[in-house]
Amino acid sequence: MAPRGHPNSPSAPPPGHPYAQSGPPPAYPYPQSGPPPGHSYPHSGPPPGYSYPPGYAPVPPPRAEPSRARNILRGLYNPLYAAQRTFRPSRPGIVHDPEVRKLQLWRTGLGLLAWVGLMVTYNAVASADDVQGVASDRLDQSWTSVLVLVCTFPVVVGAFVAAARGGLRREYLRRTLRPVGSVLAIMASMGTSALAMAPESAGLRDAVGLPGRILIVVLCLWSIGFALYGIGLSLVHVFRTADIHEVLPPILAGVLVWEMALLDVITGSYDQVPPGARVIFILGAPVTVTALSCWELYRLRRDHGLTLRTALSR
Repeated sequence: MAPRGHPNSPSAPPPGHPYAQSGPPPAYPYPQSGPPPGHSYPHSGPPPGYSYPPGYAPVPPPRAEPSRARNILRGLYNPLYAAQRTFRPSRPGIVHDPEVRKLQLWRTGLGLLAWVGLMVTYNAVASADDVQGVASDRLDQSWTSVLVLVCTFPVVVGAFVAAARGGLRREYLRRTLRPVGSVLAIMASMGTSALAMAPESAGLRDAVGLPGRILIVVLCLWSIGFALYGIGLSLVHVFRTADIHEVLPPILAGVLVWEMALLDVITGSYDQVPPGARVIFILGAPVTVTALSCWELYRLRRDHGLTLRTALSR
């Protein structure tokens, strides 16, 4: 048998064959890739005139965001919309987690539900006068919560910013502008109606005449609606401190609720309730809110990788 590559071997090409020469083979008469010349593939998608089913209709373009002037104009006649724009966090890139949003609402509403249940259980509300008095006490407690939060806000936020490292400190300081603006807005709205209706302002009300009085009443109603809705949003979003970082609202809420519990102990709140139930009620709110805050921090760490350590770059 002839060796492989020998001219007489079966595997070797015959003399004169193009492949008998050394080097690469000659060019193939057809292109290596793509269809032959003159051939075209059918176009992708449905044929012309094909009607889309209802479920596959083209998606309309997103609605354009309203202009800044339109938002300002809407806020002038709608105090609730103005409160939403003022007290809800809106930093670009902020985490929007529906479950965290629910936790924030539960964190705020559980205190009110516990209070209502306690009042009904122990018949603390016995007449219409008691209803009015208890409602007034609860409103005063809401104002007190906001005032305590105003005082706690600079301490906690200042410690958070001071503990940050590198360029984060300057970035967090820049982000505090909107939360500080919301604090100033709630304080201004709380004082506007009180100053306008104070007895010391009677001379001013007489000087402006009837049109001025109507304007003052309208402004007072606007500020009251803005302040009441703003209080709820401030307690839910904790003065939009998520604009600084997402881990700040649960931390600040936990600090606030324990301060309020300590304040209830000092002032002797709910003295009409039996001692055992009073202890459970005073400790129940901070323990529940703290548990929800810890769960919120856990979700931020598990689903979004946001922790206090990474927020401070430590």
